[in-house]
Amino acid sequence: MRTTEPVEPEPTEPEPTGSEPVEALADDAPPAAGPVANLAACLVTAGVGGAGAVAAVGLGLGTPAQPGAGLWPLAVSVAVVVLSLTQAVVGRRGGDGEKFSRYSWLSLAGLATLLGLVALLPVIGFEIPALLLSLVWMKFLGGESWRSAVLYSVLVVGALYAVFVGALGTNVPHLF
Repeated sequence: MRTTEPVEPEPTEPEPTGSEPVEALADDAPPAAGPVANLAACLVTAGVGGAGAVAAVGLGLGTPAQPGAGLWPLAVSVAVVVLSLTQAVVGRRGGDGEKFSRYSWLSLAGLATLLGLVALLPVIGFEIPALLLSLVWMKFLGGESWRSAVLYSVLVVGALYAVFVGALGTNVPHLF
């Protein structure tokens, strides 16, 4: 009678779960964009922040006791400019930015849907556009299931309504 030894299965690489160290996932990452692309991104965001600051001043700043419509947009725009210029100086090595790829178009899709929200807001209020924006971002940009995307979108819009309309009493166009 011949005996055979049990055969050990060959070890396989486990699927990434997101909790691995950065080095373990680095092999699957897109190539770095490099210092020129990082500098260009910093300059673009600084330009957007500068344009926002100019627009904010045009809205009126008011005083600290009576803030105008442009005070917080100015603060955010100045922060964007400062952070962008800081990144341009400090982040010159260019190791973390990714090269433009087909997944980069998702950022433009997000921007387009956000502009759609802005266009629809004065026409039909914020509830429906905010619900559609949240649904599109969660389902198509975030990869959530339909059930999760619908559930969380309804919860997000409900929370926004409760905070901005109910609690703060803001003058946001709304249906209800």
